[in-house]
Amino acid sequence: MNNFVDGTGIPLGFGMALAQNPEAMEKFAAMTGEQRQGILNKAHTIRSKDEMYSYVNSLVGEMPPHPPAQF
Repeated sequence: MNNFVDGTGIPLGFGMALAQNPEAMEKFAAMTGEQRQGILNKAHTIRSKDEMYSYVNSLVGEMPPHPPAQF
């Protein structure tokens, strides 16, 4: 059985945990593609629900602040 959402490479448990943490979801969405891929690579190694939720919750503190907008 494949453990991915819509074949995009996002583990189902990661997607579910992310959906329950809007702040982490926003941080993940704001990351570069390379940053997101690193997060997903780690997520693929997680095997328990509790560990996945802890991992997603830890994302809130990992994203560097956005650079100032340039107009």
